[in-house]
Amino acid sequence: MDSQHPDFTAISAPSEIESLCRGSLVEMLGIKCTLVKSDRVEAVMPVNEHTCQPFGVLHGGASLAMAETIAGIGSLAIIGSDEHAVGQQVSGNHVGVAQLGDTVRGVATLQHKGRSSHVWHVDIFSQSTGRLVSTAQVLYAILQK
Repeated sequence: MDSQHPDFTAISAPSEIESLCRGSLVEMLGIKCTLVKSDRVEAVMPVNEHTCQPFGVLHGGASLAMAETIAGIGSLAIIGSDEHAVGQQVSGNHVGVAQLGDTVRGVATLQHKGRSSHVWHVDIFSQSTGRLVSTAQVLYAILQK
C-alpha cells in the first residue's frame, strides 16, 4: 500500500494509528488514540492554538473532527480487508466548554454494527473538569473495495 493510501484494516494499537496519520488533520489537531477495541475507541486532543476559537475555548469544529476521527478509527479497526469505511454523517451538540490549555478526552462507543453501516456515539470531556463538552453521533458507510 502506498503512503497516499495507507492500509487501515490492520489497526490494532494506538501507536499504529499515529504513524498512519502523519501529515493529516489528525496530526495537526494533535489527536492521539489511547485505546482501540472492537466496540470502543478513546483519544485525547489538546485545547491549543490549533483547536481553539479566538476566544480561548475549544472550537466546535475541532470537537466534531475529533468525533469523526475516533469513530472512523473504530470502524476501520473492525472491517474486513475487502471493505473500506467512509463518513456519511456527523451530528453533534456542544454542551460545555474546554479552555485553552486544557486537554479533551473523546470516548467513542459502537451503537450499531451492520453489514453496510456503523453508528458510533462519541462523548468529549474536559480533562481538567471532567465535564461533558460535546456529544456526537457518527454514521459510517461500509463499502466493498
